[in-house]
Amino acid sequence: MNRQEKEAMVDELHEKLERSKATILTDYRGLKVTEITELRYKLKEAGIEYRVVKNSLTRLALRGTAASVLEEHLIGPNALALCYDDELTPAKVLLEYAKGNDKLEVKAGVLAGRLMLQEDMKKVVTLPSKEVMQAQLLGIMTSLPSKLLAVMNAVPSEFVGVLAAAPRDLLGVLKAIEQKGTPES
Repeated sequence: MNRQEKEAMVDELHEKLERSKATILTDYRGLKVTEITELRYKLKEAGIEYRVVKNSLTRLALRGTAASVLEEHLIGPNALALCYDDELTPAKVLLEYAKGNDKLEVKAGVLAGRLMLQEDMKKVVTLPSKEVMQAQLLGIMTSLPSKLLAVMNAVPSEFVGVLAAAPRDLLGVLKAIEQKGTPES
């Protein structure tokens, strides 16, 4: 590959890294060609691009992007998974594949602009989907006004209950005094 081809490849990868919502760095050493093909198929099915690029070219492409924090993890043979739609899908697909094949190592990734190591990604992918979390939040927000109203109504109604009971209690005390009589001095 000549210099112009390398520059074109770096420019193309740089543009893809800038557009990517999620970038995950993997070590694919030890995977057979059939396993890599299977992984590529699963990733492509999920709308994820999987590229093997030399580390020196990747370093150049990472400069000035949110994924530049991955540079310190560029050791050994690496492949990049790039997703332009969803932040969590690549991590879910790669971690699921790595469960069944311990040769694939998910090193690190940039999800939603944050560097995440494999342990962090495992925690994040167990969270409910964005839509589920939005529905839960909406449920909480719609129940708050009725709960607030119930609390606000409870105070005056308790107060009215106390006021209503007070005359009866006062009458009871007065009757007790009347029956007992006034003490003689």
